Amino acid sequence: MNIRDIVGLARVIPELNLTDISHALPVARALSAGGLRVLEISLRSAAAIAGIEAIRKGVPDLIVGAGSLTRAVDFAAADRAGAQFGVTPGLTPELAAACRGARFPVIPGVMTPSEVISARNSSFAVLKLYPAQGGGGVSALAAFGALFPDVVFCASGGVTKANAADYLALENVASVAGSWMIPPRLLEAGNWAGIEDLAREAAALGRESVNKGQQ
Repeated sequence: MNIRDIVGLARVIPELNLTDISHALPVARALSAGGLRVLEISLRSAAAIAGIEAIRKGVPDLIVGAGSLTRAVDFAAADRAGAQFGVTPGLTPELAAACRGARFPVIPGVMTPSEVISARNSSFAVLKLYPAQGGGGVSALAAFGALFPDVVFCASGGVTKANAADYLALENVASVAGSWMIPPRLLEAGNWAGIEDLAREAAALGRESVNKGQQ
């Protein structure tokens, strides 16, 4: 699958910061049962790589990616774990080379017009605006739509249940990513039913945005 196919599967992508490997399978199953088809696991903890591998084997209907790729070596580790896509928070020359050489598709992170131009010159047309809220939010993405009509974005960083629909209303926003459907209090309590309910609400939000765009 290419990256446009992946972001097209789910307009809302949960971002999971996995700190306890025992949570990997139950939280993935809850998200999947709630209708979310794509999951990004941030490489911010020792459990992340093992979590990607476990979910790929245990919940095969999910598309699982590795987020927070900040070094070239992260790509190799994510690939060995079976990651199906990758996401970076920024784009340095080293990361651009790693993205091009990766065996899975990658969404590079950008925040400024200069970074969008640099990414586009490196042949990337699906980009992550990060941090979205800190980088100007909906107004910045609307401006980018006029400047870069050939680029689509995944908005991440400060995206919540309250503002996700505003991002998804933009024609140049393919998806949003956030963690509001996996609140720490439910994760720590093992409240998988509660996470499934939040995932179902998030999935419905994504479907509603598609329906409005088709009207």
